[in-house]
Amino acid sequence: MTPNALAKRAYGQASAPTKSTGKLEYDVIARVTHKLKQAAMQGKRGFPLLAEAIHENRSLWTLLAVDVAGNDNGLPEQLRAQIFYLAEFTDHHSAKVLAGDANVRPLLEVNTAILRGLRSGAAAA
Repeated sequence: MTPNALAKRAYGQASAPTKSTGKLEYDVIARVTHKLKQAAMQGKRGFPLLAEAIHENRSLWTLLAVDVAGNDNGLPEQLRAQIFYLAEFTDHHSAKVLAGDANVRPLLEVNTAILRGLRSGAAAA
């Protein structure tokens, strides 16, 4: 096979459609939320899975907080502040869940509310 044919073959696959940012955010949050829910449903025997899911959820919310704290974020200031607050809440509540002092339900509710917002935003666009 000639170098030209190899290049066409390799780069021809790069034209696959990509997901929008909103769709990507939705998919990531939905996946983490599903993991949290599944682990919580297992009760005490699912604690290792719950700890892993909480870690992923915290990482996600940390990324969201960093994003909205940046000067180049295009979201309205009030929405950015609300997302940052939710990231802080998620971090603090996650510590309580891991310590056995709180239920995972508020974390699921926060994520579900964000998913609803992303879904309605996509429908409006």
